[in-house]
Amino acid sequence: MTTRTTLVTTSLIAASLISGAANATLMGRDLNGSVGSFEAYYDTDLDITWLADANYAQTSGADDDGIMTWSAATSWAANLSFFNPLTNQTYADWRLPTMQDTGTRNCNFNNVGTDCGWNVQTVSGSTVYSEMAYMYYTNLGLKAYYSPVLDPNGIDFVEQANYGIFGNGTTGGQNNVGLINNLQSSAYWSGLPAAFPAGEAWYFQTEDGAQNMRSNTVEYYAWAVRVGDVAAVPEAQTYALMLAGLGLIGWRARRRG
Repeated sequence: MTTRTTLVTTSLIAASLISGAANATLMGRDLNGSVGSFEAYYDTDLDITWLADANYAQTSGADDDGIMTWSAATSWAANLSFFNPLTNQTYADWRLPTMQDTGTRNCNFNNVGTDCGWNVQTVSGSTVYSEMAYMYYTNLGLKAYYSPVLDPNGIDFVEQANYGIFGNGTTGGQNNVGLINNLQSSAYWSGLPAAFPAGEAWYFQTEDGAQNMRSNTVEYYAWAVRVGDVAAVPEAQTYALMLAGLGLIGWRARRRG
């Protein structure tokens, strides 16, 4: 291991620790053996791994702009594969984030607490209602167009100015939010087809925090996730070797001095 590689790896570990402190539920993961960057983040609450790039379909060249029909999006995610030469592992089995259709089937629209609308159900105990909503509201700390609480008179839900991925109500465009890169201020497909009518599927809007369903021929963005964790690189043994290497470098430097 060269001195440069050691220093870069040390920076990567430090960044991981800082990221963990800033958001304890997302842990950096390496997918391709590229030292100095994370290609994914493991969500310790949902037990799924998210791609770090929320528009990887475009970044990777798989799609011109990253927007596609629901069928194309599900196919794209299912065919994703990453090989890590450091661990000799291939990471496949990707999919779109999923959710649960609760209450009566299909959209039970409300401004808070249902499966459709703003401030939707995310997680309760061990039950995950919406992976995308959890990422948006909990991991990234973003807000919906409507406040989840009523006005002082208890009549209406209050509109918020600081909603969306820019925190100021701006819609359209992309932003790096927290640990996530290229997050689009638009709609992302869920992996769940609508129970009725045929030909519709669920989606989540990062522009205002809404969840709803629409024709699956409409083109939206796609963000891939994978069930479970992937090996953290470097692992504990690699940390020990790296620290030993740093100690050896320092010892040699002192002797030369």
